[in-house]
Amino acid sequence: MKSFIINRIRSIGYAFKGAYLLFKNEASIQTQAVIAVLITVAGFYFQISSTEWAIQLLTIAAVMGAEGMNTAIEEIADFIHPEHHQRIGKIKDLAAGAVFIVAIVAMVIGAIIYFPKIF
Repeated sequence: MKSFIINRIRSIGYAFKGAYLLFKNEASIQTQAVIAVLITVAGFYFQISSTEWAIQLLTIAAVMGAEGMNTAIEEIADFIHPEHHQRIGKIKDLAAGAVFIVAIVAMVIGAIIYFPKIF
């Protein structure tokens, strides 16, 4: 049991390290973080409901999580095949496409939450 708890604590440490590396090194995550802060401020300003907060927070997490996974896929692809390769390019495009889909849905969710309050 003791080693289980120690391993979980180590896992949390690795997760914090990964999040730190993402925020420190990746412009896309930094951009998403700024957007998340702005949207959070908007949530307080427009006094969105608890349900809207939950949806907004889940959406922010989905976008940032997808962005993090995209970064990890790109890092693995570059490690495996550093020079340009058509199949590696396709893999990277697919990962970026997944982020794009999540980001588009996030914008639609933002519009659903905020348009009625703004207009």
